[in-house]
Amino acid sequence: MTAPVRVRFAPSPTGYFHIGSARTAIYDWLLARATGGQFILRIEDTDRSRYVPDSLRDIQDNLRWLGVPWDEGPEAGGEVGPYFQSERLEIYHEHARRLIAEDKAYYCFCTSERLSALRTQQEADRQTPGYDRCCRGLASGEAQDRMSRGEKYVVRFKTPLSGSTAFTDRIRGEITVDNATQDDLVLLKSDGFPTYHLAAIVDDHLMRITHVLRGDEWLASTPRHVLLYRAFGWEPPVFAHLPVFLSPTGSGKLSKRHGATGVRDYRAKGYLPEALFNFLLLLGWHPHDEQELFSQKEAIAAFTLERVSKSPVAFDLDKLDWFNGVYIRRMDPEELARRCVSFLQEAGMLPDPCPAERFAYLTKIVPLVQPRLRTLAEAPELLDIFLLDRIEPPAPDVLVGKKQAADHVLAVLERAEAVMAGTNPFAAHTLEPAIRNLALEMEIKDGEVFMPIRAAVSGRTSTPGLFETLEAIGRERCLDRLSKAMAVLG
Repeated sequence: MTAPVRVRFAPSPTGYFHIGSARTAIYDWLLARATGGQFILRIEDTDRSRYVPDSLRDIQDNLRWLGVPWDEGPEAGGEVGPYFQSERLEIYHEHARRLIAEDKAYYCFCTSERLSALRTQQEADRQTPGYDRCCRGLASGEAQDRMSRGEKYVVRFKTPLSGSTAFTDRIRGEITVDNATQDDLVLLKSDGFPTYHLAAIVDDHLMRITHVLRGDEWLASTPRHVLLYRAFGWEPPVFAHLPVFLSPTGSGKLSKRHGATGVRDYRAKGYLPEALFNFLLLLGWHPHDEQELFSQKEAIAAFTLERVSKSPVAFDLDKLDWFNGVYIRRMDPEELARRCVSFLQEAGMLPDPCPAERFAYLTKIVPLVQPRLRTLAEAPELLDIFLLDRIEPPAPDVLVGKKQAADHVLAVLERAEAVMAGTNPFAAHTLEPAIRNLALEMEIKDGEVFMPIRAAVSGRTSTPGLFETLEAIGRERCLDRLSKAMAVLG
């Protein structure tokens, strides 16, 4: 696969950008970049009843956020537009009329009531439900008369009644289906809008799409699509049906009950686009070696359809957390600080816009929590002790260990207050020997000094390195917090 390909990602704006759709878009984009081809974004917005107004913006924003920009499509333009199917209705009508004129499609006037009764009867007779081709033999004149009287109709494809249809799926190999198992699918609905089957085939041909990557739920429809291509006299593209996502336990398909399914949800939870891209890359595709971390450049160089699995893959959130943690730890402190800003603003810990001096301070303290940060959404919880002037004084049981007495801890904090007030400069390299010396003077273990101080200035028993934490909080706030902690004990 060295020739440039043209691939399309064609979402429907009937919901927010799904994580499975994101994987398809990534594979499309990689295939285009690997071959020097084009990645087209087409919006399949013909299902007006399920249209979600802000889903289009969600799809576009999150494609960009993932680092998967399109070469042609909305906002980018291109020579084979328009790229919204709702703006291409006459094109579909023209092609439907062509099939009717060539006796490859027909008008169907069956009402929804008749079709419902037909299905009920078929189920009662234990037959496979499907259209019984009632209108397939209507004469052209009769069909025209019924249309002129205002009867509602759809346009159906005349599926061959015998023979078989074969095609090669790039991932699953050769597939053959008996035509007798296929019904006469609807091409144009009664509202004048096309079904996916007609619109996608016409658009893929006119937009010169060479490869169609999509979820394996479309595999059963592909024989119909191949028949449509043949009816038009067109060469079908290369089909590749991607494996389905399973729940984290592998017990069934991934669904909302297993957690977030929209890209926007993972973004809000503080996952990095680099980590999500890397995670989705490996959900169904495997490299030739044991490499797990891929930059986009490395992914482009390594990606081929031959290494896409046909087996379903479990959506392992622990693995995503691992990827996210690795990318966070690799990140430059200034860049990590920049990515944390919106989460801290949302928590009320930074103003919007963030002043330069506050951002400089954030850049200084981010490395203290970077090793423990799994997602950006955890930043407020880990950084609050640095960014808030006032914190809730710790409860007595946080200040006093199980084998300590309150009066002993109070004495430690009083001595620590004096040491910290007189240490100059107020920095980690001067605070550490001074506080360790306090433990020697009091003839107690270092931990018996460190833990009360840590609890007093942070309100918790676990923090980044104690002396770096003290320096970052600053003398004034440390002494104020020590005073309030002693009041809790006193």
